[in-house]
Amino acid sequence: MLTVDLSGKTALVMGVTNQRSLGYAIAEKLHQAGATLAFSYQGERLKEDVEKLATPLNALTFQADVTKDEELDRLFAGVKEAWGELDYLVHAIAFAPREAMEGRYLDTKRQDWLLALEVSAYSLVAVAQRAEPLLREGGSLVTLTYYASRKVVPKYNVMAIAKAALEASVRYLAFELGPKGVRVNAISAGPVRTVAARSIPGFSKMYDRVAQVAPLKRNITQEEVGNLGLFLLSPLASGITGEVVYVDAGYHIMGMEV
Repeated sequence: MLTVDLSGKTALVMGVTNQRSLGYAIAEKLHQAGATLAFSYQGERLKEDVEKLATPLNALTFQADVTKDEELDRLFAGVKEAWGELDYLVHAIAFAPREAMEGRYLDTKRQDWLLALEVSAYSLVAVAQRAEPLLREGGSLVTLTYYASRKVVPKYNVMAIAKAALEASVRYLAFELGPKGVRVNAISAGPVRTVAARSIPGFSKMYDRVAQVAPLKRNITQEEVGNLGLFLLSPLASGITGEVVYVDAGYHIMGMEV
């Protein structure tokens, strides 16, 4: 029977906030496969919650605001001190001010646009820069994106632009890290009831509609995202890089509703 054995592998998971986080779903699968874990979290207010999540997975915890270079430097210095090297990195970080997602995209303020792009897209570049010296051959990075990067999803607004930039970054990072044997991919998950999802205006309508239209006639689960994350990080996906892989019950293939 084929199993995924990641014993001896190390994985940094960035962006976990609670048990319903997609990053946490991936972390659970990595733990079950035997990987050693670390979590990073944005600020002091999240420390206690993240430490509670980390305990059953025997994960280290680090604080790092991705908009602050000095905190990212400390994070990767801590990873190097703890492990020396790094095998896997999960980037599950995104943010846009709510007001930038409630009105028209046309009315997006400069500062909101820049903040959304910095946190949701540039942060992948920033962490990849610091991870590169630590990544071993066969290493892998995975980030999280969404279908609105390619098609209009009303009210997703500036976050859709950030996800489009994130996906382009995946391709360029895959090209530049490839010679080192490091892969970079993105998971495009269908709507899942996470804390982050609740900040998207009209999420409930989106969630119900996807279940009606998708070929599988349902929404996906956190576990399915976790399974795909494990696959893309593991040697089972050794020939896959620079890709956006969908786990959305097939919704993205539909061109017209039946």
